[in-house]
Amino acid sequence: MMCLRRASVACCFTALLVASASPVHADPDTPGWGFGGDDGTNQQADTDADGTVSVEVGGVVFDRSKNGGGERAGALTSSTSWSPPPCWYAPKYTPEQLQKYLESIWNAESTGHEWDTEQREKYNADDEKKGFNKDKSGKGYWWGAYYDDGYPPGWDECDTEYFWVDEGDPPPADVPNAVTPQVLAELAYAEIQVPGTEVTLAPAEATKVNLPTWAWLDAAEFKPVSVTASVPVLGIEATATAEPVSLEIDPGTKDAEVYPASGVCEINDGRIGEPYTKGKADRTPPCGVKYLRSSGDDTFPLQATVTWTIDWTGSGGAGGDLPDGEFGAVQDVVVQEIQAVNR
Repeated sequence: MMCLRRASVACCFTALLVASASPVHADPDTPGWGFGGDDGTNQQADTDADGTVSVEVGGVVFDRSKNGGGERAGALTSSTSWSPPPCWYAPKYTPEQLQKYLESIWNAESTGHEWDTEQREKYNADDEKKGFNKDKSGKGYWWGAYYDDGYPPGWDECDTEYFWVDEGDPPPADVPNAVTPQVLAELAYAEIQVPGTEVTLAPAEATKVNLPTWAWLDAAEFKPVSVTASVPVLGIEATATAEPVSLEIDPGTKDAEVYPASGVCEINDGRIGEPYTKGKADRTPPCGVKYLRSSGDDTFPLQATVTWTIDWTGSGGAGGDLPDGEFGAVQDVVVQEIQAVNR
């Protein structure tokens, strides 16, 4: 199996893995697989069965202890065209680890003699003491690309081969998405889970034509949530925090009126909407809907979407805002005609 001469190390490693049938991260069910692994230490490569691939040193670690939860929880969608990085660069190998990793590829003779020769020269592999920067062991790392589980769409965006960064120095300015507090904040954004957006309605089982229906969300669930992303070997981290600010209601039919008229219920005193209680029948709900016709034998698909603002703080006093996120759900609403009895 032959890679192109200018192919990246990642490409050639892929060829090796296919040939060996012992891939690292080959099973999506493996803990830590992909973007936001279950064990909180994703992006850390496991060792191959024969021990030829060393554990990567600089993966992003996520702390999700303050994340949202619940059966209907889900990830935010940016309200703009912005999206978190599909790939990024971080410390990946010590000199000894990179030597072990690359030599396993070269020894497999799957990448071609010419490419192997170029790579050996690049990493000064023939110098036993200085090759792979072994004379700098403990004073820096070889950096490489990490990917979320959405690649190959992000594959072409991080095609820079391994590069050395001395301990305490910033990565090269011309390398996109090298980990910084802001990049970590963007990765943390992608890990945020927010509670489901099924609103409570009154009347609950079925509402009536021309009768205002009150809508609200559980104030205990709709509070700020956050995720922290860090790279321990660099001592940097960032926390992205999502805070609910409004609920937008789409009644699912043009034959309806919403409260307020904009259909957007702003958060007030830590809650969205107001629970209905006895004695409020003659009041207009601060958040709700009034259907003007029956749903017949069907239902109307009410769409409830919560907007969350995102801000972040990070190492060295860094911080700022990221694009708002949205999360919504559809629930079926039965609307009946009011039955009148004539005597």
